[in-house]
Formats: sequence, structure tokens, C-alpha cells
Amino acid sequence: MFIPEHFRIREQATAIAFMRANPFAILISSTTEEPFATHVPLVIREVDDSLILRGHVAKANPHWHYLEQRPECLVIFHGPHAYISPANYLTRENVPTWNYAAVHTYGTARVFSSPDELLGVLHELIPLFEPAYVEQWAGLSQTYRERMLNHIVGFEIAVTKIEGKFKLSQNRMREEQEHVIESLGTSQDTAASGIARLMREQGLGAKK
Repeated sequence: MFIPEHFRIREQATAIAFMRANPFAILISSTTEEPFATHVPLVIREVDDSLILRGHVAKANPHWHYLEQRPECLVIFHGPHAYISPANYLTRENVPTWNYAAVHTYGTARVFSSPDELLGVLHELIPLFEPAYVEQWAGLSQTYRERMLNHIVGFEIAVTKIEGKFKLSQNRMREEQEHVIESLGTSQDTAASGIARLMREQGLGAKK
């Protein structure tokens, strides 16, 4: 990913926090013909000094075959984004741009389909996204749960590289950053207001 230095996320903890806040990611693999992508929720685990991504796909989805054949893959975590009008700048000679936040992780995948490992992934995903469903899942019949497990394939990705980019008008004057924040902050579009919030969290703008 092209990252001008003033947009680069330098702290891994910031990148991981962003990933956890935006866990519905895009998993991308190479095939013999063309790239292949799946949109999938993921669990982000820190194990000692390592970072592991875990999830599952439908067995009918060929992506797990591609991960077996070519384990190297890319996962994109994407956050808020917004069009930035040059009306926010102090001089007329400016052009529009787009502010956004994203983290790219590269790694090596391992695919699995044993019931125990699949249950392990589900027992991580369910409490993360709907803790109230834990009891319902446990109360389902064994036959039904086994049938559901038979329709998915799990994977975990050992992350080897992280690239983070927050393009948030860091290259503009603070007064201009403030104009951007104020123009986006009242938007009904949550992607736009999310950029305003993220800019404020990153200490941008004129207000302290």
C-alpha cells in the first residue's frame, strides 16, 4: 500500500485497535487465474509477540482451497471514509481529496475442518459479536450443530506484516483540519462523521 509518511500508522497497538474496531475485513488470495476476495468477520488474537487472525468461510466458498494451495494472503481492514471538499481550505487553488483509514495485514494461512477447531473459532466469534447468542447456540441440538459445522471451513492467519494508513488531512494546517472536522461531524453519513471523530481522536484540528 502506498503510504506517504505523514499518513503512516507507526504504533502497532493503534493498528490492532483499529482492526478490532473494524473486524469485518476483506480476505484476498491469489489463484492461478485472478485474485479472489471474501468479506468475512475475524477474531484478532495477540499470542506472545505474534498476531493471529481467525475466522471461517462456507465450505461452498472455494476460498479455503485457494488458502490451502497458496497460503500467503492479504487481509484489509477498512474504516470510515469521506470526500473532502476544497471549500474547507483557506486558499482557492486546491483540489478535492478523500480521507480514509485502513490497515493491511499480510500473513500465512492454515486451513482446518476438525469439529474441535471449528468450535474453537465459533466460541471466539459468538461472544465477540453477540454474547447473548452463546446460550442459544449451546441449547441447539447436537445434530443441528454438527450439521452447521459441516458447512464451514476454518482458517487462521499468522500475520507477518502490518501496514496502517490514516489519511486524515495531517498535511493541512490545523485551521483547515478544523474546517474538515466541523463539515463532516454533523453529517448523517456515519462514514463521514466517523472520519471527523477519528481526526479528533488523533489530535487533529484547532480545538484542544
